[in-house]
Amino acid sequence: MLNFTTLPPLSLYIHYPWCVQKCPYCDFNSHAIDYKLESRQRDEQYVNALLIDLQQQLPDIWGRSIQSIFIGGGTPSLIEPEQLHRLLSHIRALLKVPPMAEITMEANPGTVDQIKFAEFYSAGINRLSMGIQSFNDVLLQKIGRIHNSQQACQAIERAQAAGFDNINLDLMYGLPGQTLKESIIDVQQAINFQTSHLSHYQLTIEPNTLFHSHPPPVPEDDLTYEMQLQCQQLLAENKFQHYEISAYSKENYQCRHNLNYWQFGDYLGIGAGAHGKISNAQQQQVKRRWKEKHPFTYMENSTMHGEDRLSHHDLCFEFMLNASRLVDGFSSELFTRHTGLAINHLEKGLQKAIALDLIQWQLHHIKPTQRGLQYLNELQAIFL
Repeated sequence: MLNFTTLPPLSLYIHYPWCVQKCPYCDFNSHAIDYKLESRQRDEQYVNALLIDLQQQLPDIWGRSIQSIFIGGGTPSLIEPEQLHRLLSHIRALLKVPPMAEITMEANPGTVDQIKFAEFYSAGINRLSMGIQSFNDVLLQKIGRIHNSQQACQAIERAQAAGFDNINLDLMYGLPGQTLKESIIDVQQAINFQTSHLSHYQLTIEPNTLFHSHPPPVPEDDLTYEMQLQCQQLLAENKFQHYEISAYSKENYQCRHNLNYWQFGDYLGIGAGAHGKISNAQQQQVKRRWKEKHPFTYMENSTMHGEDRLSHHDLCFEFMLNASRLVDGFSSELFTRHTGLAINHLEKGLQKAIALDLIQWQLHHIKPTQRGLQYLNELQAIFL
């Protein structure tokens, strides 16, 4: 039996499924399409479906406030600005969205000009997450990106000129043929733009991607680990706080939406293939819901979904899958508050992780060791 005395914070995720070209490493629910062809009509139909989807889920979250909104994809920066205005206006009418709520949009260089950035800003987007990946043209070609280094730099500058002062830059390391020096140059160039947040993560070869069927020659593990260590040192020297395994921010600029995931908060998911997790204090249960993946099927019937109820074991595993990514860890009180379970449900796994030097447990605080962060998959598998 769960025992929720209070409910976790609540966020909203919106999935925009289209992109110009599918990247060979991408395993997200994204679909390449000619975005110039009938884009206005397609976006209008998709926003209609999103709003029906949201309205259907309103009874699950009556009275609760939305602390953050994240528009991911795909490439959401392809959306017609007038449809973004319409979507966010209706969301504010349907949900309790505080004036200072974080509202993030993912954007890719080459898909946004300064006028479009300004329109996104006026619609209420107050945080951008830009898929730069590298400032090296050769490496960008090797990973199938449609932009070059010049376009990446221009996109950042145009976003800043449009008024955005909360910008995340996505960078990857361990790219095909990448050297240690090249990985450091990428991070230094990102730092030079004086943005507030950096996501720095290793290229991984995921199933059902082009890179999985045709693997590129990537650097050896020892080299990629050295890239990670030296780039972390450079970021620390420039006052970026390492707060999640691949996330770094200036003070007070942590991504609130992603923190809610990592702290096992609740979230509604709307859009093709979107997932949600909602806790119910009255029924003392936690449910997951997922939507139809293909965007055109979704637009025909956005009420289609799958749903299941999380068991005690599911709750423990999914909590640790997320919270173990946090560099500073979590309190036992947060576990209880966000799962409805007592901390002793984790104790067996925690003791095993402690014995392997993957976890520290001091009084009421639990955090991964440096070894635990290095071998995160092994740590998470203990709770599977």
